[in-house]
Amino acid sequence: MDKIKGKAFIFGENIDTDQILPGYAMSVPPEELGNYALKGSNKPDFPENVSPGDIILAEDNFGCGSSREQAPLALKNCGLGAVIAGSFARIFRRNAINIGLPVLESKEMEKIVKESSEGDLFEINIDEASLINLDTGHLYNLVRLSDTTYETLQAGGLINKVKKILVARGEHIEQ
Repeated sequence: MDKIKGKAFIFGENIDTDQILPGYAMSVPPEELGNYALKGSNKPDFPENVSPGDIILAEDNFGCGSSREQAPLALKNCGLGAVIAGSFARIFRRNAINIGLPVLESKEMEKIVKESSEGDLFEINIDEASLINLDTGHLYNLVRLSDTTYETLQAGGLINKVKKILVARGEHIEQ
């Protein structure tokens, strides 16, 4: 899997789905959700400042709250490359993986946040389960993904993974 490289946006703990995608944005078309990503957080200008590949560094319980599947889609649609957190709400994590948005945990989040600044350039190596701050040179460990999760991300999400399995079986699928 390719490496993910981008600048960091740093968040604290308990970033809930209302902060990730406010309720008023739930009715916008899916392709426009990225324009509302994190508008309910302490960084409401996030969509205007994120560039493709950028990452979120967050503490524990990222994605808690409601099970709105549009929240990870908003992050992906604004170009976010990945979210690294101490832990994730289970449903948010599953929804993110299913759409192909890398969400990875680190047991070193307190240290990462302490040794990093907003805007530092990071590189994530999913294969090696590592994160490096390219501005400071500090290297951190990530929790290695399960084979199933890794395969889903490599395919670009669950739907693409299932399509590949069906094609490999010789089944005809509608595109």
